Amino acid sequence: MNPRLSLVEWIASSLDDLKDFPEEVQQAIGYALYLAQCGEKHPDAKPFKNFKGAGVLEVVEDFDGDTYRAVYTVKFKGVIYVLHAFQKKSKHGIATPKQDIELIKARFKRAEEHYIQNLKVDKNE
Repeated sequence: MNPRLSLVEWIASSLDDLKDFPEEVQQAIGYALYLAQCGEKHPDAKPFKNFKGAGVLEVVEDFDGDTYRAVYTVKFKGVIYVLHAFQKKSKHGIATPKQDIELIKARFKRAEEHYIQNLKVDKNE
């Protein structure tokens, strides 16, 4: 029996940005998103610290000395929204740059609006 997979929606340039990553990184992030579609969580998927609640997750992949991140939300029933995919370039430790945090927050708002306008079936959710 095959459970119904959640939809994946890409916000803004997130898909194009992911396609610029090395093949190995794309595969790792793609697998994490597939698990999310199945209602599971990849072992490397962690709550995004700059967001309240565990509905926003990030997958961090290191490759060839570089760090790549994909941030997505599982908050909306039946849909995985990929909010941002980026190569971490900060020189300040592991902290996510403020510019990326603001972008993720803005894209989360867009995802929420998209869900309400296009996909939400039960208005009481």
